[in-house]
Amino acid sequence: MTATSLPAYQDYLDEFSVDDVINRLDDHQDGCFNAYESCCGQHVRAGRGDVLALVQEDIQGNTNRLTYTELDQASARLAGWFQSQGLGAGDRIACMLPRTPELLIAVVATWRVGAVYQPLFTAFGPDAVDYRLGRADTKLVITDHANRYKFDGLTQCPPVLAHGGATSEHSDDLDWQDALGHAAMTDKPPRLGADQPFLQMFTSGTVGKPKGVAVPLAGMTAFALYMELAIDLREDDRFWNMADPGWAYGLYYAIAGPLLLGVTTHFCEAGFSAEGALAFMKRHRITNFAAAPTAYRLMKASSLFDDAHNTLDLRAASSAGEPLNTEVVTWVEKSLGCPVMDHYGQTETGMTCNNHHALDHPKHVGAMGVPMPGYRLAILDAEYKELPAGQPGVLAVDIKNSPAHFFQGYTWQEKHPFAEGYYLTGDVVIRNEDGTFQFAGRDDDIITTAGYRVGPTDVENSVMTHPAVAESAAVGQPDDIRGEVIKSYIVLRDGYEASDNLAEEIRHQVRERLSTHAFPRVIEFVDELPKTPSGKIQRFKLRAQAAQEAASDSH
Repeated sequence: MTATSLPAYQDYLDEFSVDDVINRLDDHQDGCFNAYESCCGQHVRAGRGDVLALVQEDIQGNTNRLTYTELDQASARLAGWFQSQGLGAGDRIACMLPRTPELLIAVVATWRVGAVYQPLFTAFGPDAVDYRLGRADTKLVITDHANRYKFDGLTQCPPVLAHGGATSEHSDDLDWQDALGHAAMTDKPPRLGADQPFLQMFTSGTVGKPKGVAVPLAGMTAFALYMELAIDLREDDRFWNMADPGWAYGLYYAIAGPLLLGVTTHFCEAGFSAEGALAFMKRHRITNFAAAPTAYRLMKASSLFDDAHNTLDLRAASSAGEPLNTEVVTWVEKSLGCPVMDHYGQTETGMTCNNHHALDHPKHVGAMGVPMPGYRLAILDAEYKELPAGQPGVLAVDIKNSPAHFFQGYTWQEKHPFAEGYYLTGDVVIRNEDGTFQFAGRDDDIITTAGYRVGPTDVENSVMTHPAVAESAAVGQPDDIRGEVIKSYIVLRDGYEASDNLAEEIRHQVRERLSTHAFPRVIEFVDELPKTPSGKIQRFKLRAQAAQEAASDSH
C-alpha cells in the first residue's frame, strides 16, 4: 500500500523542524499568534485573497462561495461589532449554527478580536448547552431561529446574537444583520502568546460532566501538520471534511486546518444521506475527502457508490474516530477509486498517529499508523514504564520529546491525565515491530457511536431524571453501521412496569434534554445492575452482555 514516489517517513523526520511550520503559519515572526491572521489575514496580504475559502451548499441546493478577501471583510465588520459589545481577548463566544458561511465568519471574527471560539453542536439539547455555557462563563451566543429554543430556561444565558434578528418570543435578541453592518474593526488584531487559548472545547469522560479543553494557539502547528502530511491537502484540492464543526474533528480539520493552509473547504448544510453525499461529491468535484467510519459504512451499504470511481474525482480519502475494517478499506479503494487512510487522535491532542497520505511508511489495514512528526508516542505499563513492541499498554505522549504537543491540561482541572512526563490518552494500544501502532481498546467506559465519543455518565444522569427510573447504566453495544449504539440497562422504581411505551418515553426525554446523538437506542429493563462490593457499577460485565446479545441477534 505504500507509494514509492512519496518522501520516506524517516527522511522527513530527520529534516523536520517545528519552527519551520510555525514560520509558515504567521508572517509576523514575533513569537506570538492571532488565529485570524494565520487563517485569513496572511493569505490576503500574500495576494491570495481571490482564493475561495469556502464553498457551501445550503438545504435548498444553492451554492454560496466566500473568498478569503470576503471572509476578511465580513469578519472585520463582525469583529468591530464584537468590540462595541466589549468583547475581546480571552472571552468565550459560543456559536450554534448549521454549516453556513455565517458560521465561518463568526469563527474568524471571534479569533480576530483575540476571543475564544466555543462550538455548540446543533444536536445538543438544553442540558448540554446549559452546562457548557455556565462552565465557560460564555459572554455571547450566536444562533439562528431554528436552534434558539435550546437557550430558553437555562440557569444563565448570555446575550444572544440571532441570525434572523429578534422575534416576539425573544425580543431582546441582537440582530446578526445589524452586527454584520457595523463599522469594521480598525485596530490590529491582538498578538497573543502561543499558550493562550483560541478554542474552548468539551470532551466526554466516564465520570462526571464533560471536561473543558482550551486549545492554545500553539495547537495550530499540529493542525497544519495533520492537513499537510496525513490528509495531504494541496492548493488545488477541493476538500470536503464531512464532520460537523460542532465537534473537534470538524472544527479542527474542516475549518481551522484548511484555512491555515489557505485552501478551499466545503460545507454541506444538509444532513447525511448516501445519495446526497454522492451528488455533492459529483457537483463539486471533490478531490480530497474525510469522514467518520460510519459514513463509509453507510455509503457502502447503499450500493450507490459501487461504480462511483467512474464519475468521481477523488484522489485521497481519510477516516477518523474508530478503526476501519478490511472490508470497508477494500471497498473504498475499489468503488471510490482512491486510497483511504485511518487516523487517530483526541479532542485533547488533535491527531497524533496517522497513516499519512503524503509520507511513505508501512501501512496496515486497521492500524493507527505512525506518530505524526512533532510527536513521540510510547506504550506504558501500569507503573508508567515504557513497554517494548508487541505488548499492549496505555498510549502516551512523551511531552518533552513532542514539540508539536499542545495540551496543557483540562481547563478547570477536572482530571489530571499526566504522569512521569507523559500525557495518558486512556487508549490501549500495541506498537508493532515496524513502528506502526495498533488500537487494542480503551481502559475506560467511553462509548464511540457514529464517530462521536460519549461518556456514559451524561446518558445515565439524563435517564435518571425520568420518574420511573431507580438506577441506570449505559454501555456501547456493537453495531454494524454505527460501530456502537448506546444501550441503557434500567432498574425501575416500585410501582412502574416495563413496557415498550416506557422505553420510548425515556429515549425521547434523553434526546430532547441531552442530545440527538447521545440517547440510548436500546433499552433493557433489569431487576438489578452488577456492582462491586463498594457499590460501583461494573459496566464491563454489561458491555460483555450487550456484545453477546448483539452477536446472537445477528445470527
